[in-house]
Amino acid sequence: MSHIILVSGGVKSGKSEFAEYLASKEKKVTYIALSENRPKDEIWKEKIRIHQLRRPKSWQLIETENLIPNIKVDKGVLLIDSLGGFIVNSLKQKSNEWENYLNNLLYYLASYKSKIIIVGEQTGWGLVSEYEIGNLYTDRLGICLQEITKISKENWITINGKAIQLDKMFFNIPR
Repeated sequence: MSHIILVSGGVKSGKSEFAEYLASKEKKVTYIALSENRPKDEIWKEKIRIHQLRRPKSWQLIETENLIPNIKVDKGVLLIDSLGGFIVNSLKQKSNEWENYLNNLLYYLASYKSKIIIVGEQTGWGLVSEYEIGNLYTDRLGICLQEITKISKENWITINGKAIQLDKMFFNIPR
């Protein structure tokens, strides 16, 4: 079973920076940037540029919208940033397709031989979206984070530039 580290947090909480810090201790890192291409979105392009400037040149980079094919074969330590891109790819799927998609992800994550550091957005701490797709995104992301937490060796949350290791201070919610 792989060594999975999940780092989640809200927008501008420091989650990517903390995940990059954890990965910087590794000799060889493959950075998987999950994002759709947005050539007309200048704000998004600036966010990408900032991420690129922080990454060491020695890290291999994979920019993709499709995570699962990129984790089927061990590439050494992975840093996956971020789960939101994985969820966006599921929004047109029906419930049973989504469950299969998530289960495939969990299978390949658990089967991966090397360390995986995963960045995941925390949403749903604020307003409920008035749009069905917004609520679907939030629900699926929450489910995905909970399921990955179950197979992770370390679970961190970032808030206001601080990282808290959840594994040291938690109570599992009874189901």
